[in-house]
Amino acid sequence: MNDIDPASIVESEAELDELYGAPSPASKIKEATRIVPEYRALIEASPFAVLATSGPGGLDCSPRGDAPGFVRVKDDRTLLLPDRRGNNRIDSLRNIVHDPRVALLFLVPGLGETLRVNGRARLTRDAALCDSLAHQGRAPKLVIEIAVETVFFQCARAIMRSSLWDPTRHVARGDLPTAGQMLKATSAGEAGGDDYDRDLDRRMKAGLY
Repeated sequence: MNDIDPASIVESEAELDELYGAPSPASKIKEATRIVPEYRALIEASPFAVLATSGPGGLDCSPRGDAPGFVRVKDDRTLLLPDRRGNNRIDSLRNIVHDPRVALLFLVPGLGETLRVNGRARLTRDAALCDSLAHQGRAPKLVIEIAVETVFFQCARAIMRSSLWDPTRHVARGDLPTAGQMLKATSAGEAGGDDYDRDLDRRMKAGLY
């Protein structure tokens, strides 16, 4: 990074304002403090979201996915996100224990617009609530309850530029390293490899819920 001109570094909001100018009126008007019916429709159609958290160890951005509507709209100011099975790193959950601030980005396959939610979260293991969010007979160990502070849609430019939903632009799985290859590389050969890959699909399906 030493080849960057120090004078080119932007370090203030004033510099940003001068560089980008004022936001369009629509970019401000679209922000709400509750989940309006139109925003609810996007949440209930979304099978995938990204959860951002912050804690003593730094930032985390975690993918979350399930059948459309897996994030339940409890009311116009509250979302319920079941914590499905994973690898037990629980980075997001550890962060929430220390810092309740969270952000969610919802994607809907085929749709250009995304939905952004900012709020504060708490973790609950209420048995009745967890049971109500069970899938295939397995209830989550806990639920992330999010008190919505702001919610707004993001325009389609990023999805359009990336051609995310264009199947002709999809990458063939064999063109990139497998999970086993990446694990083998990062563990200096102590884990991963072909055996890991051969059994990966079975393990994933067995541990979805």
